[in-house]
Amino acid sequence: MSVHVADGLKMEVERGPNWLFIKLRSQGKPLERVPQLADKLWAIASRHFIYRLVLELDELESLPSDVMGQLVLLQERLAQCDGALRICGLSPECEETLHDCQMDTALQNHSTRAEAVMGSGEYAAVTRSVC
Repeated sequence: MSVHVADGLKMEVERGPNWLFIKLRSQGKPLERVPQLADKLWAIASRHFIYRLVLELDELESLPSDVMGQLVLLQERLAQCDGALRICGLSPECEETLHDCQMDTALQNHSTRAEAVMGSGEYAAVTRSVC
């Protein structure tokens, strides 16, 4: 398990078959803003040559709109490589934030890592690009 640190955020990366599992943890303070989060997660995916990510968010106390926006950007970028972004473990408060921002369809929360891998919705087919 490798550990990456970025802007008060700790990322623990675990490689599975065809998926990367990334646990996000704020380091002792509420998550406020993480500039270039999408780029940092993309760099991790690129290093591993795996473009299917499950973000485990059970330890986050909040989910600011900046972070949601970064996750949507990452999801779009991964889709261009026939990849996927799935999230799991959001607290009820964070799920409510997603719903209030009308992002719960784009960033559907799954209860567990296994449910996230199985997914409940199909991603639209896109033309494969060089990643």
